[in-house]
Amino acid sequence: MTPARPIELVCPAGSLPALKTAIDHGADCVYLGFKDATNARNFSGLNFDDKAMADGVRYAHERGRKVLLALNTYPQTDNWQRWTAAVDRAARFGIDAVILADPGLMAYARKTHPDLRLHLSVQGSATSYDAINFYYEKFGISRAVLPRVLSLAQVEQVIANTPVEIEVFGFGGLCVMVEGRCALSAFATGESPNCNGACSPGKHVRWEQTPKGMETRLNGILIDRFADGERAGYPTLCKGRFEVNNETYYAIEEPTSLNTLEMLPELARIGVRAIKIEGRQRSPAYVAQVTKVWRAAIDRVLDDSAPFRVEPAWMAELNKVSEGQSHTLGAYYRPWK
Repeated sequence: MTPARPIELVCPAGSLPALKTAIDHGADCVYLGFKDATNARNFSGLNFDDKAMADGVRYAHERGRKVLLALNTYPQTDNWQRWTAAVDRAARFGIDAVILADPGLMAYARKTHPDLRLHLSVQGSATSYDAINFYYEKFGISRAVLPRVLSLAQVEQVIANTPVEIEVFGFGGLCVMVEGRCALSAFATGESPNCNGACSPGKHVRWEQTPKGMETRLNGILIDRFADGERAGYPTLCKGRFEVNNETYYAIEEPTSLNTLEMLPELARIGVRAIKIEGRQRSPAYVAQVTKVWRAAIDRVLDDSAPFRVEPAWMAELNKVSEGQSHTLGAYYRPWK
């Protein structure tokens, strides 16, 4: 393996082509999941069976890159063995780290595979250094992925008070729910995304052309209506347009993507260990475009010979693949704090 860079670029791999694309365009690590409910992107056509996993790990390791496995959903009493078997499979494939949310599963992994590196998932919702240090002391986690609810000053405080590496989201879709703990989808479908691995499961989604336009529904609930020629997005309750007081608009969350590119020097200064790109459900083309930009930006930050500046072309490329073709700094930027 090549020496780790000061800041690792962690990119999504929803498929083997996406994994290879991320590696080829400069990702230090890719994160992926098995083809079942043990990961939080449990959609048809995504994720890895055993053959693809073996091929993907080999492709990454031959190029000195790392593979991280998301086992970030919560097992139940009647399916516990499926999740522990996934931990066993991760160890067998030579995965570089497993991203976990469930403490019981962490205990199993540490006892059964003591050499397996553990990362705390964003689904664990650890927003303080006390919470992160608890997971470090009890389960020996090496890294924690912070929820996207902290300001930059709060992230800095966490880093200063824990020995655990800190990974933050740098780019991608946002969730108005507490990092994927989607009570809205669970209410509408009866299936918890944190147990079954999918927000707006495909079997509950319907598209229907009507005289009023293309309608999208989730378990019969009207989520949005699109005019002819307007792009019909995947129906999630949080990003639907609803009629409120005779006005139709995005009543819960406006579609936009987190983009912290301009904050990259500050993230490096405070000691962020890894930048994560959201989007395992997105195409290899998306992965290529975003990885290429972030690789160039991180390399620019690490190059002390010239001041860092965000290239207009970088922002233009990222806005093309942003939700709503717009971006935000999210909770990171709170000038009043």
